[in-house]
Amino acid sequence: MGIDLTDAAKIEVKRLLDRENQQDLGLRLGVQGGGCSGLSYKLNFDKSRGGDNILEMGSFRVFVDPKSFLYLNGIMLDYVDSLEEKGFKFINPNAKNTCGCGESFSV
Repeated sequence: MGIDLTDAAKIEVKRLLDRENQQDLGLRLGVQGGGCSGLSYKLNFDKSRGGDNILEMGSFRVFVDPKSFLYLNGIMLDYVDSLEEKGFKFINPNAKNTCGCGESFSV
């Protein structure tokens, strides 16, 4: 399985890394307790840490800690920029319930 990013998500991550001049960092995906459904997604730029799952995405890397990987294995990260919404969107086949905004989930 693993974790995948759509082309739109890859382009936006690369754009943000270039804008912030952060080529030495990668995209960290994670989960934390909280949100209306129990777990919330986390996104930030970070360096690799010991034990991380490291995914090569061509021009950048994605880091996922082992605990978060249990919940994120199999997800697709998309980026949407339309009149109705803008931002990263997690498509998680493991989620049993999600909140209305799509930022939290439960398994």
